Amino acid sequence: MASSSSASVEIPSSILIVGSGAFGLSTAWALSQNPQYKDTSITVVDRQPFPSPDCSSNDISRIIRPDYAAAPYTRLATIAQNRWRTDFAPEHYHEVGLAVTAWGPEQKYVSSSLANVNAIGADKTEVLDSAEKIRRACGLEGKDEWGSGSVGYVNWSSGWANAEGAMCWFRERVEKLKRVNFVTGCVNKVIIDHKTNSVSGVRMSDASELKADLTILAAGAWTAALIDLRGICKATGQAVCYMPISADEEAALSNRPTLLNLSHGLFMIPPSNRLLKVARHGHGYLNPTTIPHPESEDPNDTITTSLPYTCVDDPSQSVPLEGQRDCRAFLTAIHPSLSVPSRPFTQSKICWYTDTRNGDFLISYHPTYKGLFVATGGSGHGFKFLPVIGESIVQCIQGRTPEEFKERWAWPAERVAEELWKGDGSRGGPIGLVLGEETAKSTRKL
Repeated sequence: MASSSSASVEIPSSILIVGSGAFGLSTAWALSQNPQYKDTSITVVDRQPFPSPDCSSNDISRIIRPDYAAAPYTRLATIAQNRWRTDFAPEHYHEVGLAVTAWGPEQKYVSSSLANVNAIGADKTEVLDSAEKIRRACGLEGKDEWGSGSVGYVNWSSGWANAEGAMCWFRERVEKLKRVNFVTGCVNKVIIDHKTNSVSGVRMSDASELKADLTILAAGAWTAALIDLRGICKATGQAVCYMPISADEEAALSNRPTLLNLSHGLFMIPPSNRLLKVARHGHGYLNPTTIPHPESEDPNDTITTSLPYTCVDDPSQSVPLEGQRDCRAFLTAIHPSLSVPSRPFTQSKICWYTDTRNGDFLISYHPTYKGLFVATGGSGHGFKFLPVIGESIVQCIQGRTPEEFKERWAWPAERVAEELWKGDGSRGGPIGLVLGEETAKSTRKL
């Protein structure tokens, strides 16, 4: 890719980052700390005031773990986790363990993950070769193996972080450097000169423009609205439900490990602030949306791609009944005393992932447009790298992509139809759910 090699040897005089989530904010931090960019102006633009209410990095909890079937991510996550323990928002990190379990073909992912963690040798792991051992380690009441899984392991050195707290902690430190200009506004279009195949910035919804030598798209699941990512990335919505609990119940559960059953993707993170979170890390809801082709100047040229539809678009939005019932069934299977009709989920939301065909990030110069870099494809596991991902992104910008990620993070050589995507082996649960259809079913039944 000629555009990447030529751009990598130059230090831009101005850089524009679209998106202030985990990838965008971490990149702004890494650029601000790097003396090579001391004369570079850095701007971060986001469509919502920080922290964005519908950003995937804004939540009460996110899992922090090095437990991956792909060894390169285990190694990088181990570095990140050491930062969480020591100097990166440690007050927002809770190391109570993570139980990774399954009862279906996802057992292969579980075995590979355990082997990779043990190969590093820094974490304390315990094999759970029966449902009874899973119940004991996680303090489960229920005996339904559909909920607990039948085999797995617990990594007592994994944990979870208050995502919103950590992001606010990080944003405050970036602001203190006084190197980044933060702008709130909706980006409408990437400015492309098709004669030279170059990008000079973005056009906002009010028709104003933000110009830069290098534009970095780190807009998470919204990135597909700004460039054509069909066959490369897609937005999927994941079900997240919350239930108030008592102080005594929280005390009983707060030091138990997170339970993540990969066979259906359902998981429960220990409660905090009297709120219990049950969610699904699965194939997700699609939201096919027809929009003007983001790389065309012809308004009649359109594409259809999955894009987020969130509480910002509809403040009354909740997870469809299908997702709520799945989360409820999981809670009933593992903690039946909490899952009684008199205790409904009082809040729910849809968390939008930017999925790739195999779960790898997309951190690369655009193969066609000079001056355009893309950092997205978090695939539901990007947040835990918050302390280090910005440094890795800057390495890629400079043409120094870490060797073990060169192929994984590269722009794909071809687009692959979504129904042919293999995934990374960690997703379970229903396939092919369409948000609009499931929402309509929920409305009719209510």
